[in-house]
Amino acid sequence: MTPAEHAAQDLDDLETQAITVIRDAYRLFAPCCVLWSMGKDSTALLWLMRRAFLGEVPMPVVQLDTGMELPEVYAFRDRIAREWELDLHVEVCPPEEACDPSLPPQTRAAARKTEGLSALLARRGYRAVFVGIRRDEQATRAKERIVSPRSLDGSWNVREQPPEFWGYTLTEIPHGGHVRVHPLLAWTEIDVWRYIKRDDIPIVSLYLARDGLRYRSLGEKNITVPIASQASTIDEIIEELATTREPERAGRTMDQETEAAFERLRAGGYM
Repeated sequence: MTPAEHAAQDLDDLETQAITVIRDAYRLFAPCCVLWSMGKDSTALLWLMRRAFLGEVPMPVVQLDTGMELPEVYAFRDRIAREWELDLHVEVCPPEEACDPSLPPQTRAAARKTEGLSALLARRGYRAVFVGIRRDEQATRAKERIVSPRSLDGSWNVREQPPEFWGYTLTEIPHGGHVRVHPLLAWTEIDVWRYIKRDDIPIVSLYLARDGLRYRSLGEKNITVPIASQASTIDEIIEELATTREPERAGRTMDQETEAAFERLRAGGYM
């Protein structure tokens, strides 16, 4: 088998595993919802759900909205929601004043989404939330499980996670809590881009370089900046990622505040 054939087989295997997790978790944990940031990972997750369920996403698609997304992101949201016939729910997040005042300023801005998700879960009672995170994104996310129980207040105790056998495990839902389901957890950044290229999945244009800048990780405009890059096509992004030593979240300003800031966010219920 050639290297190209190996790469294609690896992508097929990742897709099959993700679809299996999606179908099993949807069957066991309904009612569910899926979070959509309009970024490449969560859009790829929606694509996988459409593959799993004959072209439809059979659950509410939730955007946690701080009002701070870039205009191109909102335009992408509206177009894809219409074209894919998504059951889109926009959850308006509380202001920063409602968040933990002890957090650093940029991290507190990001924590608005945690508060928005908590309010949504209290109101809707979802038993499972599908999220498009990956282990290779950030050290705290590397500690996650494919199915991760959350307590009543949405917090995450990294020391009390279920074991994973044969790649993943499905677990009981904590009393009054919910589970987070992470079908892309084993994927890498390059895997996602190769999948987007193979299946021609739509993306926000900000991922592609213009005037020597592009967004590698797409977050709100008040806490995210573009990186220097000449990668103006998906092929060029894949080529760039094969050699870069810069972390994926280099453009996320909250990651620069303190080493423990993101870990505090995730322990409190952040995605």
